[in-house]
Amino acid sequence: MYNCAVATGPVDTLKKVPLFAELDDRELQQIASSMRERRYSAGDTVTQEGRGGAGFFVVEEGEAEVSVAGETKPWTVGPGDYFGEIALINESPRTATLTAKTDMVCYGMTPWDFRPLVETNSAIAWKLLTAMAEKMK
Repeated sequence: MYNCAVATGPVDTLKKVPLFAELDDRELQQIASSMRERRYSAGDTVTQEGRGGAGFFVVEEGEAEVSVAGETKPWTVGPGDYFGEIALINESPRTATLTAKTDMVCYGMTPWDFRPLVETNSAIAWKLLTAMAEKMK
């Protein structure tokens, strides 16, 4: 399904993500160092609706089709898009299925990587909390 490797340079990708807009380069590097590269082939299921969600992803390359309740939606996720941020906090089930339309490269982070990062860096925690609250509006 996917290959994992330590992400060596997703900082430029993270800079494009609104969730991380308020973070400086040092903070972005801290987040990037805790992320892992994940590769999906066209046709792979990236996330499965209703299944446990143990990760947050940022898309570097490629596209995935979104479906909810088995119905394909008129949108895709692609470079610079992200999904699974709520799973970083409460590991809730996925709310949609994402299927790779093309080969994809994503950077992922798990809750067990995220929690120590925000527990030890209140500036990052506050900026991410503020960005998540803005997204919920």
